[in-house]
Amino acid sequence: MAEKSLTHRQRLERCLAGERLERVPVALWRHFPGDDQDPARLAAATVYFQRTYDFDLVKVTPASSFCVKDWGVDDEWRGVAEGTRDYTTFAIHEAGDWLRLPVLDPRRGRLEGQLRCLEMIVAEVGPDVPVLQTIFNPLSQAKNLVSRERLFVHLRRNPEAVHAGLKTITESTLRFLEAALQTGIAGIFFAVQHAQYGLLSEQEYAEFGRRYDLQVLAHLDKTWLNMLHLHGNDVMFDLIADYPIQVVNWHDRETPPDLAGGKARFPGVVCGGLRRETTMILATPDQVVAEARQAMELTGKQRFILGTGCVVPVTAPHGNLLAARRCVDEPG
Repeated sequence: MAEKSLTHRQRLERCLAGERLERVPVALWRHFPGDDQDPARLAAATVYFQRTYDFDLVKVTPASSFCVKDWGVDDEWRGVAEGTRDYTTFAIHEAGDWLRLPVLDPRRGRLEGQLRCLEMIVAEVGPDVPVLQTIFNPLSQAKNLVSRERLFVHLRRNPEAVHAGLKTITESTLRFLEAALQTGIAGIFFAVQHAQYGLLSEQEYAEFGRRYDLQVLAHLDKTWLNMLHLHGNDVMFDLIADYPIQVVNWHDRETPPDLAGGKARFPGVVCGGLRRETTMILATPDQVVAEARQAMELTGKQRFILGTGCVVPVTAPHGNLLAARRCVDEPG
């Protein structure tokens, strides 16, 4: 089948198989602040974004609080360009609170709303456009329950209590994941935020992060397209390189390894190549194209998805988004 006639799913399947593609897959995603507080509005915004740019996959980006809101946290939108919300109320205040967390029912509250959102998106985009649901790893959810600063204090001073909480978070995540897979999604976007040397040691991440990550990822045997996002700087790339995942996305333009180095250390597909702020916000469309072509040359158009290292800021110009999408169709 000629490349031009491939569906988005077929193109990604060939990419995962290691074929060299003249037209590489491309995917950008963003937050929809305000709209992300209502399942129908988030679904509509996500579908509109996809219909505008026709990316090869849809990464659904709810507010990070969607998975912890039912434990009693609260947050608000304060205008951050990334589109993220600031937490204003936390559920964990003392070590004993970790022991009192209940396992959440995915068919109730905010989790149930996110399932309805997925059903609407999958129905609208159809079977030829893979949809990925964002799943924050258990340690990231724990951070949002207690705050960035207090998480490190708790896991170092009260490790057993934190482990008890992580077990509950993991079980809640698995129940939501099981329900989400029934909506027809192709897989998940697994957000890992603490595998950074500036935050934890490798031993600490192995104990509080990797241990629970692998429990979640073990339940993805029925999905074919799963992407791990390795957030931040000075990342522990080698610690996650053997995770059972098809695609890895990280801030490749801001922290080692670069795309070529990532391909050499990870057997699957790498996703990235575009700077989120310097390029997607501040550069011209021609500069977006130039950076994208450099990334395609670096990867040989093989085992590569063009994207940004994290969410595209909500202030990125339409022309730059369009340039990133259209450049993969152009020769040269």
